[in-house]
Amino acid sequence: MRKLISAACICLSVFSLVACGSKDNSSTNKESGYELALITDAGSIDDKSFNQGSWEGLEKFAKDNNLTKKYYKPADKSTEALKSAIDLAVKGGAKTIVCSGFLFEVPVYDVQKTYPDTKFILVDGAPHDKGYTDFTITDNVVGVTFAEHEAGFLAGYAAVKDGYKKLGFMGGMAAQSVMRFGYGFVQGADYAAKELGLTDVEVKYNYTGTFDASPEIQSAAAAWYSQGTEVIFACGGSIGNSIMAAADAAGKKVIGVDVDQSNESQSVITSAMKQLSTAVYDQLQSIYDGKFAGGKTLVLSAKDNAVGLPMDSSKFSTFTKDDYNAVFDQLVKGEIKLQTDSDADDVSKLALSNVKVEEIK
Repeated sequence: MRKLISAACICLSVFSLVACGSKDNSSTNKESGYELALITDAGSIDDKSFNQGSWEGLEKFAKDNNLTKKYYKPADKSTEALKSAIDLAVKGGAKTIVCSGFLFEVPVYDVQKTYPDTKFILVDGAPHDKGYTDFTITDNVVGVTFAEHEAGFLAGYAAVKDGYKKLGFMGGMAAQSVMRFGYGFVQGADYAAKELGLTDVEVKYNYTGTFDASPEIQSAAAAWYSQGTEVIFACGGSIGNSIMAAADAAGKKVIGVDVDQSNESQSVITSAMKQLSTAVYDQLQSIYDGKFAGGKTLVLSAKDNAVGLPMDSSKFSTFTKDDYNAVFDQLVKGEIKLQTDSDADDVSKLALSNVKVEEIK
């Protein structure tokens, strides 16, 4: 595991929150506070997934520009706990706050007018009120979302092209981003099966309801593997740890998510990536360049080179870089049309022709 927190890290317990600053900027902090802050969602800063990817982007930008930084981990997932973390970051001197995950959609909506002089980068979401009736975004906020269905599509397509016929999708919470990953995954498998003339490709499909690792998730994954599943797309933060453990024990395979997880287990054959680090870095750069796209929600896709598979570290047997580049180019050109959560509210309603999906409730 990458060591993101040094032994000299100063940890404070305030308002039931955990906040850690970087050692190299501690002296500056005493005078002016931390200029950049990141607040995690339900996961941790070293989750090898969404939070870690976002933090690495902020961390790199801070290092490149000699800026102070700190991250905050709320005590729980409630709106009030997340807003308290934002309050603490503002009081700590943060001029820009990166809010990691869709759980911040309501909290950022609530505070965006309270702190007009603070810039907010909401990663993986767009601000809205609790009742989903108002989607106002003030000019100090930008929402950054991704075309997860494209990343999922590439993973499902590659897996079937590489010879896998018994696939599984285990998502975390049934959030829109997780659903898009899953929808893209089964459509990618279907697209490849159609090209190959296969009618015996199967996908087990389930949302675990959490982003946390657990013995229950490991047991569920082990059961799928024992029933013949060859590879599981582990799409939900730390649940990947449980699924990888089951794969290691069974000699089966895993597809990672959000960032390149190839170093976490030999079972990981590829990862459906979002360029989180780059997206956060670029948005921070836009602020300091005076080009901040405040008041908007961005959707980053294959056209922006913001989603994809890490082919240099992938462990495919027959699926090549040329194969990948060809299908990626189709996505960029819009030649492949995919359904998302806005087109179907359930995976069973997707227009599939060659793949059988079994939903596990």
